[in-house]
Amino acid sequence: MLRLLPYRAVVALLAFAALLAPIPAFALSMMDPFNLPAAMDAGTAKVGDGIPYADGPRHRLDVYAPEQRGEAAPVVFFIYGGGWNRGERSDYQYVGRALASRGFVTVIADYRLVPEVTYPGFLEDSAAALRWTQDNIASYGGDPNRLFLAGHSAGAYNAVMLALDPSFLREYGVTLSIRGVAALSGPYDFYPFEYGEVRDAFGSAPNPQGTQPINLVTPDTPPMYLATGTTDPIVRMQNTERFAQKLKDNGIWVTTRYYEGFGHMEPVIAIGAAWRWRMPVLDDMVAFFQMFGAFPSGVPYAAVVPEAPEDLPSSVAPMDQIVDQLNALFQPIEAD
Repeated sequence: MLRLLPYRAVVALLAFAALLAPIPAFALSMMDPFNLPAAMDAGTAKVGDGIPYADGPRHRLDVYAPEQRGEAAPVVFFIYGGGWNRGERSDYQYVGRALASRGFVTVIADYRLVPEVTYPGFLEDSAAALRWTQDNIASYGGDPNRLFLAGHSAGAYNAVMLALDPSFLREYGVTLSIRGVAALSGPYDFYPFEYGEVRDAFGSAPNPQGTQPINLVTPDTPPMYLATGTTDPIVRMQNTERFAQKLKDNGIWVTTRYYEGFGHMEPVIAIGAAWRWRMPVLDDMVAFFQMFGAFPSGVPYAAVVPEAPEDLPSSVAPMDQIVDQLNALFQPIEAD
């Protein structure tokens, strides 16, 4: 349920602050407007906060769930992006609550970033967090046998790689079956490494071709949902198209969605209640998860299509500018 109107002034003020203030100088994130109580789904709870899954400050995770819990719920392990060199789980609590509002127990874990680690360090961290999920999620109302991965941008890459390369999960003793992967705006075919962020993360890999998801598809690859904005300048739509075709050529189920006129950050922001009226990303993800057994007895929560907030004051308009600035933080992943 979207409870935005009582908080207009707060949302507008924080939007302006995030837009105008240099982030390092203030305890603000440009993602803050999407994480206000007014801008997130009601009927959800953070049931785990800053839980350690390994030693170190970047090895913490949060768990979200529906407030009303009965039988064990399907689990989504969501990995955020940020060019492998930035990102905080707190920036994506709106994603955790959005999925929880549809009946999922959701895990969002931090992981180490460049320059502290390079490939494959961030994948190893996500595998370690998945091991925690395997061992503990039942205590938070989740069913570990109904596990789905999801991610955006670099996080989409991480999620897809965990599903494609069994060595990471095997190293951490993860035996869970991944029922499906929902990947938004992800890079799957970006060698040679042309840009700084990518070179910093992958330039020292001994087998660069082995870092590319498009080269790792096998008959055991789980079903995938691949979505992107058609005007994404960071990871171009063709990247998704090539990977989707490779999956199809190998007989793997793939659902594709191309959101017309949207860029890189918009699909993940549209998962949240504040921007859900822009595109049906959450509905599309849930429908995909349901195809592969998320809710054997039927989806327990009815989707409500939100209307565009036409009656909001003009002071909220900078939200669009915030998204533009978020997109501007990224370097392109691949050359033209």
